[in-house]
Amino acid sequence: MADKRASSSITEPISPAIDPGNEAVGPENVPKQIDDGGLTLARRGEQFTDASAEGFDAERMRDRSLLTTEEEKALMRRVDWRIMTVCSFLFLLKNLDSDNISNARIMNRDTPRNIMTELKMTSDEYNLLTVLYYVPYIIFEAPSNLLLKKFSPSTWQSRIMISWGIMLLCHVPVTNKGGIYGTRFLLGLFEAGMFPGVILHMTYWYRPDEMSLRLLYFYILGNLSGVFSGILAFAFDTVSGSRGLSGWQWLFLAEGLITIVFGVAVKFILPDFPPTAKWLTEKEKAFIQARLPPNAPRAAEQNFNFREILDTLKDRRLWLFTLIWATFTVGTSGVRFYQPTVIANLGFTTIARAQLLNLPISLLSITVIGVTGFFADNGKLPRPLYPLTVFAVVLACYGVLVAYPSNGAVYAATLIGNAFTSAFFPLMWPWRVQTTSRATGEFRERYGSRWCLHVRYFVDLVGYQKD
Repeated sequence: MADKRASSSITEPISPAIDPGNEAVGPENVPKQIDDGGLTLARRGEQFTDASAEGFDAERMRDRSLLTTEEEKALMRRVDWRIMTVCSFLFLLKNLDSDNISNARIMNRDTPRNIMTELKMTSDEYNLLTVLYYVPYIIFEAPSNLLLKKFSPSTWQSRIMISWGIMLLCHVPVTNKGGIYGTRFLLGLFEAGMFPGVILHMTYWYRPDEMSLRLLYFYILGNLSGVFSGILAFAFDTVSGSRGLSGWQWLFLAEGLITIVFGVAVKFILPDFPPTAKWLTEKEKAFIQARLPPNAPRAAEQNFNFREILDTLKDRRLWLFTLIWATFTVGTSGVRFYQPTVIANLGFTTIARAQLLNLPISLLSITVIGVTGFFADNGKLPRPLYPLTVFAVVLACYGVLVAYPSNGAVYAATLIGNAFTSAFFPLMWPWRVQTTSRATGEFRERYGSRWCLHVRYFVDLVGYQKD
């Protein structure tokens, strides 16, 4: 009897991320049972058939021994290709479609074809478009995420993309500011839940220690939106008036059609949960679920638990992350939103070509994200030092904007500052997930992610109004 109690106390396999220095419980070995006072190990890839081991932990131990390390790596590469590739393109289009309003502002500026001229809008009225976008985006994120698992990630993300693509097409025929106000409001409503839904979806497939590298690729591809938006804005600026449409109308038309097509494809190519993935064998399905922490999300868990909300809000770590998020966002959101306008006002070139001057900022952003993410994931320094370093660089760049308001200094400071701003968020997400993962299951992770995002978006509304 004593042996059985001893065995049950150690049946939980320890992941390499939790105890990287203990080879006995590393990725090659899984604790099997107590035998004559010693620890017997089951090699990865060996069949675990110990009849004395019982319960959920024993089942996880058996499933953890189904694949070898090489087989696990090959399996996760397949998962990355099917999950992260689709989600990254989804994020790219989301950034492209939500940020195009800042590019549209300077297209055909000082001509009758400019969006503000055609819709008879002042600068303050145009700034209101960001408020009308983010208010429904914030309010409807929670119900949207609750519905994600009910309808499955592929169905719900497809619905989100198709509906926001249709709403982008609705931007084309508007003729007054009331029309653009309505379409931006509905765009925010239909996009709600996309980003936290992706984060939640990842937790069904990946351990917390694996999130950092995946989010790095996710943000790198997502920041390519700045490259594509600048190129598209330049291209459609030059064809303004063709077939009776202004450049900004062509921009919304093209992006809306692309989004709808990809949204339809998402329904068929985005996997939902490991147990329902038809491209996995039964052994692979069991292994993927067994390698996750005990408190990881499960497809069979409940969708709502009010007690979990209260427990989440009592977590001091969540409030500390929220404070960091808010203080960083309030100072950077305005500069990011007005980046095309700031660069156009420098007078380096024509308004149309000024769109192309945004490309180096996006390319530098991708480089900075890649470099900082690599060192954060593989370096020896504590993880908090990386976002704090980014914070310091951004602060120095903003100091240059104030102290040296020459054209060259403004462009250089904007380029470097916004590039490092983009690197801040992919460094913060893995840190938050890893720090709070010990106390969170599916619902807490889902609610905690939304809470941080809600605060960020509310603070964004303040930053965007600084004209």
